[in-house]
Amino acid sequence: MAPEQWLDLSTGINPHGYPLPMPPADVWARLPEPDDGLEAAAARYYGCKGLLPLAGSQAAIQLLPQLRPAAARVGLLAPSYNEHARAWRMAGHRVEALPALGDAAPAAIEARLPQLDVLVLVNPNNPTGLRVTVETLLRWHRGLAARGGWLVVDEAFMDTSPRHSLLAADPGTDLGPGLLVLRSLGKFFGLAGARVGFLAAEPALRAALAERLGPWALSGPARWAATRALEDRAWQEQTRANLTAAGARLEELLRRYGIATEGGTALFRWGRRDDAVAVQDALARQAILVRRFDDPASLRFGLPGDEAQWHRLEQGLEAL
Repeated sequence: MAPEQWLDLSTGINPHGYPLPMPPADVWARLPEPDDGLEAAAARYYGCKGLLPLAGSQAAIQLLPQLRPAAARVGLLAPSYNEHARAWRMAGHRVEALPALGDAAPAAIEARLPQLDVLVLVNPNNPTGLRVTVETLLRWHRGLAARGGWLVVDEAFMDTSPRHSLLAADPGTDLGPGLLVLRSLGKFFGLAGARVGFLAAEPALRAALAERLGPWALSGPARWAATRALEDRAWQEQTRANLTAAGARLEELLRRYGIATEGGTALFRWGRRDDAVAVQDALARQAILVRRFDDPASLRFGLPGDEAQWHRLEQGLEAL
């Protein structure tokens, strides 16, 4: 079956991404320029002046483990975005799985902090939706930083609820030593193909990562596109409202057909199912693609993009 015939709900990307106009021709003809307004637009949007533009947050995910001495003890949520654990293991660090679901998860994570050199969290977590409060994160950061440790917080799904961001805790300032926050335009803005992200961190760490990235980490067209998306406050506010409503609709639809979701964000819903393999296969036979996790057995559903897709998902669920 051709790719365009599938209903792909396997990602957590906004199906109605930012409507970019055509870039002007000179953006393609010049090398990227650091004074083109991107950093200023990002500082206003995120409320943080210490930001390093990246070719997606994946660039930082891959390189940050190389800036720590080998064999660090690194705690990561499980299940979560797999690239974090892979990057830390490849750099020779010892990775420990931490709970990512339930009201008791933050207390269990905190109990492990004295044994960790680095704590890496996706907040809210993908796929479980676990959200750790700013107050708790700042307390954890103080404990880690006191002994030279890091708290790395990946806020890829934070744009629908920016008041919960660590960057909103003390707007307009640099982050303290040992506190690192990743942001991305891929999910909320629907611009995954542009490969634009940011690292907020202390100046010395940003400089060390920038040196490894080298010049022109972002293309000129990507910088141009990101600047316009970050500056469009009217679109952002309307999109937050639209996504919140769509997420609630998805949760209700899944519940109606026997899939009780336990977590998620405005962009996806997640729930455990002992028969997750069978459900995924049954939907795939109807050309509906959803994401399956094995430990625990569970499924993640992204948002349909229009009424025809909503109807198609409902028909698929009804046939289970």
